Amino acid sequence: MERAIEQSLRLLSQLATSPLVERMGWADSVEKLVTRGTRVGLRAASEVAKQAAPLVKLLTPVRMQPDGLEAPDLFDLTPSDSQALVRDTMARFAREQMRAAALKADEACAPPAGFLEACHELGLSQLAVPEALGGAAEARSPVTNALIAEELGRGDMGLALAALAPLAVVHALVEWGTAQQQAAYLPRFVGDAFMPAALAWLEPRPLFDPERPATRASLRGGDFVISGEKSLVPLALAAEVLLVVADLGGKPQAFLIDRGTAGVSIEAAPAMGLRAAQLGRVKLDQVRIPRGNKLGGEAGIDTERLLDLSRIAWGALAVGQAAAVIDYVKTYALERVAFGEPIAHRQSVAFMIADMAIELDAMRLMVYRAASRAEHGLTIRREASLARVQCAEKGMLIGTSGVQLLGGHGFIKEHPVELWYRHLRGVGVFEGALLV
Repeated sequence: MERAIEQSLRLLSQLATSPLVERMGWADSVEKLVTRGTRVGLRAASEVAKQAAPLVKLLTPVRMQPDGLEAPDLFDLTPSDSQALVRDTMARFAREQMRAAALKADEACAPPAGFLEACHELGLSQLAVPEALGGAAEARSPVTNALIAEELGRGDMGLALAALAPLAVVHALVEWGTAQQQAAYLPRFVGDAFMPAALAWLEPRPLFDPERPATRASLRGGDFVISGEKSLVPLALAAEVLLVVADLGGKPQAFLIDRGTAGVSIEAAPAMGLRAAQLGRVKLDQVRIPRGNKLGGEAGIDTERLLDLSRIAWGALAVGQAAAVIDYVKTYALERVAFGEPIAHRQSVAFMIADMAIELDAMRLMVYRAASRAEHGLTIRREASLARVQCAEKGMLIGTSGVQLLGGHGFIKEHPVELWYRHLRGVGVFEGALLV
């Protein structure tokens, strides 16, 4: 099914890039056709998978093999045909839907009406859930997920965080969930409506160490009881499911907590940036959940890898947003005239933009390298940590330089660079919330 859809979409993509389309003035119509074709294809694959998979009778959890079981002989960053199609679709969506809505969403501290539903129509959840569980994915591909995060981040990091937050829960369930957990939760993510969910890891205290959470879980009478507080949780006010990381016997583990569980209280907590993701604070006061809600069952999960996959995802978002800054300042520098010529003709300006582009390439390469190792099942602790440091520091540098290059225009909301600058400051702050 997936191969047939891929072949059809490849033909549409080739049509979209044909010189004849441009000459005849059909570009806009064909772009819409390609985007709609991708959405329809993903929905069709999902419907076929749903009919073929008896979700409620899972005896063993469904695991997807990595997309690349054998490392290639040559280092090649060229995306596959399916990756290119997904990337191009996300780029169109970011350009057409996200850019125009970003500023108002930031002011409202929430995604605009219909935005999350439009994201659901893109088939993001279907791309993450295996066919046997109602989705359209044949293999686990952190590289594809990084490409998606990068393109959506290029539209707006705040809205991208809102769109991708539920996928952190999906990826964790696919990677580590028990058969019962997968059967209970994953069908809700591939239904007709957007399913808000979030991974809650950060805590509101200084020197927070993600591998030593202050939130505690303990066994009492056959159930887990969890107490603590989580901050900067995306979609907190709307989330139907929270995946909460808590200390259990000196080791962090993740627990599935349904909306409305006694002892859970949530309040809005907008931050400096990423406000469109509807950030909130979650308080857990003696929250009692069934023993079966510990992700991975009795064995638990590898939270180190969970953290590493999160850091790669944040790096990919930063790459996309930093690329948007560079695109914008290049155009601005060519159009802004001072002393009779574009400011891009000044060496100080040109060199600063060149330095930004160099740092962006380094960020992208480090993220792709870490994602590629994850795809081949290799250890990623070092690579994910390096990508995090590079993207946090250099992403912030690119944001700062973008504001500086616009001068006074960088300080006002008529230009989006001040918004993107605020988003990029969050890369060094956030842990969790996203996964590739």
